[in-house]
Amino acid sequence: MSANDTRPTAYIVDDDEAIRTLWRWLMESNGIAVQTFATAAEFIASYRAGGLACLVLDVRLPGMSGLELQEYLKREGVEIPIVFVSGHGDVPTAVSALKGGAVDFIQKPFSYRDVLTIIQRAFERDAEIREKRARRSVVAERIAALTEREREVMHRVVEGKLNKVIADELGISVKTVEFHRAKVMEKMGADSVAALVQLLMQQPG
Repeated sequence: MSANDTRPTAYIVDDDEAIRTLWRWLMESNGIAVQTFATAAEFIASYRAGGLACLVLDVRLPGMSGLELQEYLKREGVEIPIVFVSGHGDVPTAVSALKGGAVDFIQKPFSYRDVLTIIQRAFERDAEIREKRARRSVVAERIAALTEREREVMHRVVEGKLNKVIADELGISVKTVEFHRAKVMEKMGADSVAALVQLLMQQPG
C-alpha cells in the first residue's frame, strides 16, 4: 500500500495464512486497502493511526489473544473499530467482545456479502469516532481561550445559577457577571445555556 493511499484500510490479524490471503483478495477486489498480520504483536509493532480504518481480529491467536489485544488497545487509548472473527465462536466470547466495544462478531465460514457490510459499518463507526474527537478538540481549544474568571462564571452558569448568585459567590457585581457571561457565550460559540451545556458534555471527564 502506498503512503498516499487514501482508501479506508482493513487491518487483518489471523494466524492462518490461507485466511489472510482470502481476506487480502476480498478487500482488494472491493477497493479496500488491506494489511495482514499473523499475530497481535506484529500488528502492534506496525500500526500507525492514519485514515479511516478497522481491525478484523481473530479471537484465537498465538501469544496475545484477540480479546487481549482489544483490551490492550483500549488501555493505550487507540480508537479503532474492531470486528472479531472466529471458527470457535461461542456466545460468551461474542458477548465479551461486543461489551468491549466491538462492532460485530463473525463466525467462520462467513458470507462475503455479510462481511463487506460489516466492514463498511466499521468504517462508518471510525468516521463517527473521528468526528467526535474533532469536536472535542475544538471545544477544548475554546475552553483554553477563556480567562480563569470566565471559566468560573461558565461553570456556575451551566449549573443553572442566577447572575446574582454567581455575583455573590465570586464577590463581583452582577454587571461584571453579565459581561463575563457574554464573553463566555461568544468565545464558546454558544447561543444559549443549553447549547453551552451540550458543548461541555462532549468533553471527557
